[in-house]
Amino acid sequence: MSKKEAVLVVSFGTSHEDTLEKNISAIEAVIGAKFPGISLRRAFTSGIIMKILREKKNILIDNTAEALERLLSEEYTHVTIQPTHIMNGDEYEKMLSQALPYEDRLNISFGRPLLTAVEDYKAAAAAVMEAIAAPDYDEAIVFMGHGTGHYANSAYSQFEYILHDLGWKNAFVGTVEGYPELDEVQNRLKENPHIKRLRLYPLMIVAGDHAKNDMAGDEEDSWKTVLESDGYDVSCVLTGMGEMPGIRDIFAEHALEARGL
Repeated sequence: MSKKEAVLVVSFGTSHEDTLEKNISAIEAVIGAKFPGISLRRAFTSGIIMKILREKKNILIDNTAEALERLLSEEYTHVTIQPTHIMNGDEYEKMLSQALPYEDRLNISFGRPLLTAVEDYKAAAAAVMEAIAAPDYDEAIVFMGHGTGHYANSAYSQFEYILHDLGWKNAFVGTVEGYPELDEVQNRLKENPHIKRLRLYPLMIVAGDHAKNDMAGDEEDSWKTVLESDGYDVSCVLTGMGEMPGIRDIFAEHALEARGL
């Protein structure tokens, strides 16, 4: 059988079509441009999001196993799988568990998530610092990550350290479902009494529910509301990391490395 090749881009997913196009589709387009003439496919790892899309919008998205089964049925032989996950956490492991049973029938290579090697952290931090304006003396940038119970959650603290080492001392990272939480961010801010203004950004590939509600919402427990009650002038930027050109390029480079280029 002759070689027939595809690139499968696997994302957590989102049910928000605006941020899907600005982030996931944009990353896929950059990766696809690096693989001219090779089929580009999409898969999600979030079962909840795929269910919402299917039941409410009649949009069908494959999970990793379904996408590979489809490629097999179309007689593909080689697949490069590139995740758009931030870290090597639960969703990345879910992707691997769904893909590994196909390794005896397909030649599969796996790209790295965004934050894996130290070089990845430095490249991602540089990409973020290029995409957004540096904080002023009396201003801090606060990033909201998702967070996880997985040991890969330590990626968030390491990313903050890298930002500090690259010169952004007024940048802090918190998470919704891991460590550090908002409480720890508040403690860091209190250690810097000269800070009066805050810019909040999602440290997530897409600006979906967490960014729109947990970070920027008007509810009393949103990060915006809580930090405003602490006396800060707070602005929220609903921009996913997938909108940052440098972040897209990192994923594309990881895909190329997985393919051996």
